[in-house]
Amino acid sequence: MWKKTLTAGVAAFAALTATAQDAFPSKPVRIVVPYAAGGPADLLARIVGEKLGPRLGQPVVIENKPGSGGHVGGEQVARSAPDGYTLALTTIAHNGAAKLYKNLRYDPTTELVPVALLAESPSVLLVHDSVPVKSVKDLVALARAKPGSLSYGSAGNGSAMHMAAELFKHMEKLHYVHIPYRGGAPAMADLLGGQVHFLFDSVGTSHQYIKTGKVRALAVTSTTRNASLPDVPTMAEAGVKGYSSMPWYEISAPKGVPPAVIAKLNTEINAVLQMPDVANRLDNLGVLPIGGSPADAQKRNEAETKKWSAVIDAAKMQAE
Repeated sequence: MWKKTLTAGVAAFAALTATAQDAFPSKPVRIVVPYAAGGPADLLARIVGEKLGPRLGQPVVIENKPGSGGHVGGEQVARSAPDGYTLALTTIAHNGAAKLYKNLRYDPTTELVPVALLAESPSVLLVHDSVPVKSVKDLVALARAKPGSLSYGSAGNGSAMHMAAELFKHMEKLHYVHIPYRGGAPAMADLLGGQVHFLFDSVGTSHQYIKTGKVRALAVTSTTRNASLPDVPTMAEAGVKGYSSMPWYEISAPKGVPPAVIAKLNTEINAVLQMPDVANRLDNLGVLPIGGSPADAQKRNEAETKKWSAVIDAAKMQAE
C-alpha cells in the first residue's frame, strides 16, 4: 500500500514541477545589476537579457541598483519574492568576498542561490598616463618610495576591481589608498581624469581607454597572456609571482525559488550563451562564456570564497 502511495506522491510532485516549469514565466523577468550602468557587469547582463527574453516569451528588464559594493542590489533581490521573476547579476562581492562586510543585513552566500554561471574575464592593471611608471615593478617601487601617496579606484568594496588591487597590495606589502565608486564606469571616468592613479578593469572594456593614450596597461591578472593584449605580461610575469585573479559573473535568485523554475532559467541561459552572435559579442567584451548547472556555479562560488576569505583574513580587510 505504501509503495502505491509513494509512487502516486512522486508522480504528483513530478506533475506539479512540470506545471510550474511550463507556467513560468507569465510576466516580465527582472535582472538587477548591483552596479552603475556602463560597466562590465551591466553590459554582460544586457547582452544576455536581450536574448533571454525571446526564449522565455517575456521581456527581461535590466535594472541598475548600485551601492555598498553591490550589496544594495543584492539585498533587494534576496528580499524579493522567491518566484524567479527577480534575479541578480552577482559577482565576487556576493559569491567570494562577502566576508569583507561585517554588518550586512543579509547573507548573500545563503539568501541568494546560483542559477547559472555566465562568464569570466581577466582584468588588466591600468595606470593614468601622468603616473611615472612603465611596468608593475616601477609601480611597486613608486608605491614603496611614497607610501600612501597613490590611490586606486574600484566598483566598490568587495568588487573584483577592489579585490584584485588588495591582493596585489597584500602580496607586495604595499600601502596605497582605495577610492570606492558605485560601479566600474565612474571609477574609470576618474582614472581618465587623473583623480585616481590606477585601477584593475575588465580587459574587454579597457581597450577603448588604452587607445586614447590616457592610460597604460601594465599587466593582466590571468595566469596566461590575453590574446587581445598579447604584448601585456601577466602579473606573475611582471614580477608578482603566484598572482591570479579571474573575475566571474553569474545569475542568482532569492532562496526558495522552485527547482523547476531554476532549471528552466538555467536551461535558457545556457542556450543563450551558446548562440554564435552572443559568443561573438562576449568575445568583443573580453569575457569568456562559462555556462553549466547551478551545482557548477555553487562549486565555483565555494572555491572562490575559500581563496578570497584567506586574502581578507591575511590582509585584515574590512568594509562597513
